[in-house]
Amino acid sequence: MAEPTFTVRRVYDPARPDDGLRVLVDRLWPRGIRKEDALLDDWAKDLTPSGDLRRAWHAGGLAEDVFRARYRDELDTEEARAARAGLLARAGDGRVTLLTAVRDPDHSHVPVLLDFLRESP
Repeated sequence: MAEPTFTVRRVYDPARPDDGLRVLVDRLWPRGIRKEDALLDDWAKDLTPSGDLRRAWHAGGLAEDVFRARYRDELDTEEARAARAGLLARAGDGRVTLLTAVRDPDHSHVPVLLDFLRESP
């Protein structure tokens, strides 16, 4: 079976017809967007960093490599693996657009999440 194709975009960008499954991957709802206007298929809170880890990262109390390692540890749970399995089952071999409010997705939790989603179950 083919695997889904992942794309990362900011949640503030307009939806595109080729987005496929649109999934918010932030723990908190993004500012300035009404839920009915977000055009989401899912909000994957179980795949986001914990509140404590997120707060420590945003406060500048963690180096990026430490943040990434701790987040990866958080993803190593039955709950996160079940959330991944559910997301991948819904996506099939189609496109999944991961939506985030962060300004710089490359320096956030998103690369760690992408690696986790692309791993073999």
